[in-house]
Amino acid sequence: MTKDKKESTENNVEAIENALTKTEQYIENNQKSLTIIVLAIIVIVGIFLGYKRLYIAPMEKEAQTQIFAAEQYFEKDSFNLALNGDGNYLGFIDIVESYSPTKTGNLARFYAGISYLNLGDFEQALTYLKKYDINDKMIGSVAYGAIGDCYVQLNDNSEGAKFYLKAANYGKNDFTTPVYLMKAGMVYESLGKHADALKAYDRIKQDFAKTTEAREVEKHIARVKMNM
Repeated sequence: MTKDKKESTENNVEAIENALTKTEQYIENNQKSLTIIVLAIIVIVGIFLGYKRLYIAPMEKEAQTQIFAAEQYFEKDSFNLALNGDGNYLGFIDIVESYSPTKTGNLARFYAGISYLNLGDFEQALTYLKKYDINDKMIGSVAYGAIGDCYVQLNDNSEGAKFYLKAANYGKNDFTTPVYLMKAGMVYESLGKHADALKAYDRIKQDFAKTTEAREVEKHIARVKMNM
């Protein structure tokens, strides 16, 4: 080992020893505070785990029992009963209020939003859909698309197009993506944004060639190009 390398190694060792010494001194000088911090972390973690296990888990199970009837009414297009319940089981509105912290309570927000959309109450639909915590690729796409539908029905086409693109880009698939690209294109056309419309239609043609929307998109592309 050369003299320079030896000195460098010794300096590094000395620096590490000094750092360790300072750390030991800090721990020794602040032992009480550090102990309190560690205990606080343990208590917080314990409370969180207890909250999840003893409070949320039973609530989740109860919410799943309650939402079953509302889902059945939803599937039958009985949206008023789905929202308000039948006297024996809760509807989506009460499930949201009573079981808000649970996954089922969150899902009820989505169902409530779609129910209000089908009933033509677009403001209420937006209220619930925007509070839905999107965590599922397929449902999330539908939720964004439904928000787009609400805005279009409320004559806010710019916001509608924005959410149609969100729906198309969230959890891309052959089922919902071309549907929302088509909707986005048509709304962009209504706004006179022909370049944006063409971009949406071209994505259907290029990326979703085997879908139903792709079989119809050529006429939309031709129309847009004529107006550009």
